[in-house]
Amino acid sequence: MSYPQNLLHLSTVLLQGLVIGFSIAAPVGPISVLCIRRTLEEGRLLGVVSGLGAATADALYGVIAGFGLTLISSFLVGQQMWLRLIGGIFLCYLGVKTLLSRPMEQNVLDGRKGMMGAYGSTFFLTLTNPMTILSFAAIFAGLGLADVKGDYASASVLVLGVFMGSALWWLCLSGGVGLFRSRLKNAGLVWVNRISGGVITGFGLMALLLGVL
Repeated sequence: MSYPQNLLHLSTVLLQGLVIGFSIAAPVGPISVLCIRRTLEEGRLLGVVSGLGAATADALYGVIAGFGLTLISSFLVGQQMWLRLIGGIFLCYLGVKTLLSRPMEQNVLDGRKGMMGAYGSTFFLTLTNPMTILSFAAIFAGLGLADVKGDYASASVLVLGVFMGSALWWLCLSGGVGLFRSRLKNAGLVWVNRISGGVITGFGLMALLLGVL
């Protein structure tokens, strides 16, 4: 393959990764609720950092699917009950904590600790969702992207595209939600905590129920 053809091929693979990452991140779920709530209460930066945690986990699952690491993907699928239970428990914890928290309690957090916690929590929650790896495997197979497994350059560009696409969604979401932040008073933020905490707890209970069944 000549250089122009190879560059065109890699550009196409990057674009496919962008679309996949954006599409997988976009559906509304507990990560979206967390990102919205953190953006409204603590600013766009924390919302974006929260999204980047999920984007990193998406990229990691993209590595597993793109490089054909079937042993790891089979293990994760086989342990989906435990992953759902662990993720459900953590979601319930975050939901109840959010539901009971007051806006002023969050603002006194150390900035670096808050960033690390925001990033780590969404990274962990995305990793414990077994549907993520199944979604990647299904999309890669459906689009014929399984062919890149032996092409490490294409697989690497594909994973980069997945991360960029996922990160782009979280950047758009946090940026859009941040436009409404200045309009919310303290009482409004209390209701943001109550509603988002209840929704997150609901997602956690659903995950626990699916893990038991």
